[in-house]
Amino acid sequence: MTYFILSTLLFLLGLLIIHWVHNQYHLDIVVTPAPPPADAPLVSVCIPARNEETNIRRCVEAVLRQDYPNFEVIVLDDRSTDSTLSLLNDIASRDSRLIPVSGSDLPEGWAGKPHALYQVASVARGEWLCFVDADTFLEANALSSVYAKTMEIRADLFTVITSQILVTFWERTIMPLVMTALTVGFSPRKVNDPKRADAISNGQFIFVKRSVYDDIGGHESVKDKIAEDQAIAHLVKSKGFRLILADGGQVVSTRMYTSFAGIWEGWTKNIYLGLSIHPGLLLLGAFGALLGLAAALLLPVWILAGIFWLVNGGGVFALAVLSEALIVSAYLLVMRVKASAYFHIPAWYAMTTSLGAGIFSAMILASTWKVISGRGVTWRGRRYHTK
Repeated sequence: MTYFILSTLLFLLGLLIIHWVHNQYHLDIVVTPAPPPADAPLVSVCIPARNEETNIRRCVEAVLRQDYPNFEVIVLDDRSTDSTLSLLNDIASRDSRLIPVSGSDLPEGWAGKPHALYQVASVARGEWLCFVDADTFLEANALSSVYAKTMEIRADLFTVITSQILVTFWERTIMPLVMTALTVGFSPRKVNDPKRADAISNGQFIFVKRSVYDDIGGHESVKDKIAEDQAIAHLVKSKGFRLILADGGQVVSTRMYTSFAGIWEGWTKNIYLGLSIHPGLLLLGAFGALLGLAAALLLPVWILAGIFWLVNGGGVFALAVLSEALIVSAYLLVMRVKASAYFHIPAWYAMTTSLGAGIFSAMILASTWKVISGRGVTWRGRRYHTK
């Protein structure tokens, strides 16, 4: 009876948590395809690139195919040691709208990306600035569609969650779980509510009015911030400007990482930043790690224990315990199949949930240790500690 009561409590709690975690995606504002505007102010697309030879051609050529009638493209080569700059020069020789800029050495007191963005923005002439990461790819109507939605909502800074391009086994196993977790940690409805202080932006794509950017001091005002996109969002909202976080998956896509090593380095860095900037998130991180471990370890053990008890004469109580474990597992599987459909990957990747959850928990624990120990993180060959 004791085991049955414990199992029933886990059963109810498990169903509740699975439902809650998978129903936090509240991106009510959606960017839909729109035609080019008749009255189009100059937009400066600003792209920082450090050792991006894998992505830079695809990224830049996608921007150059925009149907928006009035834009320039400025790419800052941030001291790359690969062929990034030569690729940029090759594209620029065939399209004068691309302006390659060679970045200067990193000054004391600056983090790498804010310095790169500061340099590229200083060259930009547009009434609107569009910051795009080198691993992010725009559909031909992206600028027109984002501009239309920005004007409709009257946003001062408009940022989007992009569609994720997932190709390899590890991307498809880990990334959907991480993205699901992010919907729990950050509420778009709170971000979009001007009465709340919640603020975040996605550095992969930020569309901001130049006058607003200058008013907050640009990237120089967040020069020592590794999470410069979040810092910029806080400045914009704290000064009374309108910040909007939207679903941009129909017009913008990103391939963040291509290998297990890249996923581990990138997400331990991102989680580290979140935990460092908001120490209170350590509790949320611990909760996330426990959920991941529960999915990775508890569910399989729960099922095996029910089977073992049943075959050893547990009777109706053993059957009830096994049934509860199987129902929770089935519900989680259904939710992950739906997630697989959202991320455009085969449904069978739902079967890798335990593996992905275990790895995600390990990333949270590793990031937590980096915060507590003060070791910091290494990214793009540079080592950072938050302040």
